[in-house]
Amino acid sequence: MTQTRIGLAGLAVMGQNLALNIAEKGFPISVYNRTTSKVDETVERAKNEGNLPLFGFHDPQSFVNSIQKPRVIIMLVKAGAPVDQTIATLSVYMEKGDCIIDGGNEWYENTERREKAMAELGLLYLGMGVSGGEEGARYGPSMMPGGSFEAYKYIEDILLKVAAQVPDSGPCVTYIGKGGSGNFVKMVHNGIEYGDMQLIAEAYDVLKSVGKLSNDELRQVFTEWNKGELLSFLIEITADIFGIKDDKGDGYLVDKVLDKTGMKGTGKWTVQQAADLSIAAPTIAASLDSRFLSGLKEERVQAAKVFKSGGLSDILSSEPVDKAKLIEDVRQALYASKICSYAQGMNLIRAKSVEQGWDLKLGELARIWKGGCIIRAIFLDRIKQAYNRNPDLANLLVDPEFAKEILERQSAWRRVICLAINSGICTPGMSASLAYFDTYRRERVSANLVQAQRDYFGAHTYERIDVPGSFHTEWFKLAKQSNI
Repeated sequence: MTQTRIGLAGLAVMGQNLALNIAEKGFPISVYNRTTSKVDETVERAKNEGNLPLFGFHDPQSFVNSIQKPRVIIMLVKAGAPVDQTIATLSVYMEKGDCIIDGGNEWYENTERREKAMAELGLLYLGMGVSGGEEGARYGPSMMPGGSFEAYKYIEDILLKVAAQVPDSGPCVTYIGKGGSGNFVKMVHNGIEYGDMQLIAEAYDVLKSVGKLSNDELRQVFTEWNKGELLSFLIEITADIFGIKDDKGDGYLVDKVLDKTGMKGTGKWTVQQAADLSIAAPTIAASLDSRFLSGLKEERVQAAKVFKSGGLSDILSSEPVDKAKLIEDVRQALYASKICSYAQGMNLIRAKSVEQGWDLKLGELARIWKGGCIIRAIFLDRIKQAYNRNPDLANLLVDPEFAKEILERQSAWRRVICLAINSGICTPGMSASLAYFDTYRRERVSANLVQAQRDYFGAHTYERIDVPGSFHTEWFKLAKQSNI
């Protein structure tokens, strides 16, 4: 057999689908998995899906030797120890100049550690975020490779064909930058995804709990929303979900799904990084807190009983609302909140880029997220244009276009949040987004009092608005003297 162009190790659903995508684009590929039945399954799929040029191997040495030099191998295995184990298994048979690519959701510092370790062996290394789920992997994901530029050039031709293709802006892949930048960008992408999903869930809750919309009405609303400024993958699939009937009983499947959200860690990492870099990310943090609270299902069941007996459930039987008006208000509130969520994610990426010297291009990131990935949306084109207009834009909120849109929607945004609060419905993501906007737009906030308190109890000093320098006041002594 002639040697293949590339190899892929790790044949769970994502790995299988990406391998088939690469083969379908005309690049012969070798595949390997520790569990050999996965190899056979993938080979069978390649045969059934058009006799694709995909070749399976049951042992690592044959797998590595089947790939043309310089060899390029993509790993799609669980983050952490399994990545190190796979590298150890494969690198034994690899030679100087060969390249390993980690396509998983890895912590960026692990990628930088591995890149250094591989360099000592003469191997190149890339950490490449891959977004789009199993469908994206099979038919065109958004990919975020970072690390060795030389390694990226090895496979640029493959990635450009395998990535999602957006007619007006090209393939959804670009070289992100040095070190672990690809993994970091994918991590923040996932954090934005957390925020997006939470905001949509809140819109659903308000429409269902306050507006009393049926699942069929919700499906119609989200289908309609997906034709305008909210056009996106997440809105599209949400509309689909509302239309699926339960195959195990009466009614709709969405109502039978347990209200307890899982997570794999990238949202938590995003919030931790925001805190480390002193970047406000309240919408993303609120979405994470909501997932934590959703996990307390048993406690919430008991709490509901406690507060129901206290009469709190009566709040929900509020006066009927104008459905059409509510739907329009919620649409506007969702869009305004979404701007804030993306602004927070972009600010976090920029801060990390400055800290690490990655020189990331925010407009280019928005471009490669326009197709293939979970947060793909027409809205991203607006973000790309905003950074094209001003690459040094301090915050998306102050881009003239976005500023105008928020001002036009803020009344509806406030109405929805007030209605939700008065109805006992939690909208932490929308509320956090509005608080972010309201804090950012005010010239003077209440931080002067907090700083005075810090100086009072801890002598942390403060600055003044009228005189330069650092000051400390003996507040306690002065208060005593004035007989406060």
